Amino acid sequence: MSHSLNKVWIHAIWATKERLPLISFSAEQKIYDFMYTEFEKIACNARIINGMPDHIHCLFLLNAQKSVADVIKQIKGSTSHHINTEELLVEKFSWQTGYAAYSVSESQLEKVYQYIKNQKQHHLKKSFEDEYNEFLKKFGFESN
Repeated sequence: MSHSLNKVWIHAIWATKERLPLISFSAEQKIYDFMYTEFEKIACNARIINGMPDHIHCLFLLNAQKSVADVIKQIKGSTSHHINTEELLVEKFSWQTGYAAYSVSESQLEKVYQYIKNQKQHHLKKSFEDEYNEFLKKFGFESN
């Protein structure tokens, strides 16, 4: 093959520092809009971003020249800086250090998209911790 082809979808999840419910409803869309722009800047277009006051989910197409760790580090860092510089929230904002990231096959894109889109309804029945532990188990990791 004379050229390389790459299409890797990533479902990433990360939480606010100490999982505090810091993302207010009034600031949420501004934060997500900024994140969409940041994903575009590094050619990792996000299909959907949504979450809760204490965590977010992103579905994005990974740029072949970037690692998942580098993308998430960039998005988290620029978003924290933006939230604090623009004073979008009352308290000083930061994300937790870690994250979870899973590859998504083309056949599952719509299912994952709907799952992320419906986060608010989903979390009426299930806590973030329960959700996270289910992801760990589903993908073969041990929960904490």
